Amino acid sequence: MKQTLAAPVAPPELPKRRRPRLWKIRGELPRPITLGAGALALGLVVGAWTLATGSGWVSPVFLPAPGAVIAAGARLLASGDLLADTLASLLRVVLGFALSALVGVALGLCVGTFRVLEGFFEPVIGLVRYMPAAAFIPLVILWFGLDEPAKVAIIFLGSVFYNTLMVADAVKFVPADLVNVAYTLGAGRRDVFLRVILPATLPSILDTLRVNIAGAWNFVVVAELVAANSGLGYRILTAQRFLRTDEIFVGILVIGLIGLAIDFAFKLLSRLVVPWAIEK
Repeated sequence: MKQTLAAPVAPPELPKRRRPRLWKIRGELPRPITLGAGALALGLVVGAWTLATGSGWVSPVFLPAPGAVIAAGARLLASGDLLADTLASLLRVVLGFALSALVGVALGLCVGTFRVLEGFFEPVIGLVRYMPAAAFIPLVILWFGLDEPAKVAIIFLGSVFYNTLMVADAVKFVPADLVNVAYTLGAGRRDVFLRVILPATLPSILDTLRVNIAGAWNFVVVAELVAANSGLGYRILTAQRFLRTDEIFVGILVIGLIGLAIDFAFKLLSRLVVPWAIEK
């Protein structure tokens, strides 16, 4: 019998490796590319800064060299002043913003949930939130004196209204179908609030706090105008009087680094508490 030979089977083609699309809208990027883009941006800023100061285009009084800022930071750190000022400002921000978060989140949940409270509180909050916190300094001094409670009160007043309105808006975006289904299944008002509204708004609450704590740091300088003798804002203002621009940059950079650490902590907290709300 005549045998027929089977045709050779071609080896399976390996899947082609797709190159990441850098400009795809909301597209995913590998971690090394993301870190590389951030490093490039920082490198360009530091390079332009070094070029401007090293070439003599800008006077050191207006823009000190990066090396001078590092030396000033090392000097303040060695003397203990930088650590003391950092701890003082950090404590004021933590106390003021913690009180703001407690009041703002609780009030925002109630305002967003109950129409009667929305009608009662929203006009007042909408009016007061446009008033600058610095305008309340004379009243704060009359009410709390010149000690630490006055500084904490300024940070509280500067952030509590934003926390309240943003949390209330987050509640309003909870789908009404979820609430109606809960009522249909026999849930009471308490269950709807604790088991539907609160879990649905928790990711937005964490995002609200993460965004608004940056505003609390903005009020540190304002708060430390109130007869302060410590703090990063006090250090910046003192350096400005004596034209120590390098120390001004040290204070600003320390606030920025602390802000980055707090932002990272909030992102980590979101991944632990509300992992379902994190984009994959």
